[in-house]
Amino acid sequence: MLQLCDLVKHYRTAGEETVRAVDGVSLTVSEGEMVALYGPSGSGKTTLLLMVAALLTPTSGKVFVGGRDVSSLSEREASYFRLREMGFVRQNFDLLPGVTAIDNAVLKLLKDTPWKDAHRRVEPLLDRLGLGGRLTHRSETLSMGERQRVMIARALSTEPKLLLADEPTGSLDTQRGREVLELMTELCRERGVAILLVSHDPQAAAYADKVLALRDGKLSDDYDPTQGFAPLRAADQRQ
Repeated sequence: MLQLCDLVKHYRTAGEETVRAVDGVSLTVSEGEMVALYGPSGSGKTTLLLMVAALLTPTSGKVFVGGRDVSSLSEREASYFRLREMGFVRQNFDLLPGVTAIDNAVLKLLKDTPWKDAHRRVEPLLDRLGLGGRLTHRSETLSMGERQRVMIARALSTEPKLLLADEPTGSLDTQRGREVLELMTELCRERGVAILLVSHDPQAAAYADKVLALRDGKLSDDYDPTQGFAPLRAADQRQ
């Protein structure tokens, strides 16, 4: 479903130094598969997600979703891709204040779906996420875990085949984080959704089919989330 081919994103600093945010990453995520991506701050994780979401143009390389190269989409095509074909769960809760849980969850559908029909489509999903009794509660009255579940419902409301999650448990305690990971992976596997999850949370690895790490823009498969990153060797630092 998702294929990254030698993906590169380099930046030039004011001093003309090249920052290799993403440096030749190749990765495949299949339908119903979850890949957890770890890495220290500044390792290029968010840059990678933004390129997959067609919000950032690669310096070189390709991003294929369902066999289509989304790295070369026009602005209009990229907007439609994000609206209909991809879900994005962000760490920061992008909920409208003063608006109910269900109305926040249907926002992606309202472009071409009547309000009542959108409610009918999303209500079972919110109920599955444990929010059946909180549909009409305003966003500011919801707990952190409930707000995150509203964001998951919104991301999945258009029945996408790809879900990106950027630190989805970053603002949650251990128990709420575990609940969110369980619900997200259960729903996505039932629907055959490919998940690329960026996290610092060690417990995310327990739900992933594959655990990878990004460090200095390069991908590695020998990372243990419970142990963290070892200091770079002198030889590594010279590369």
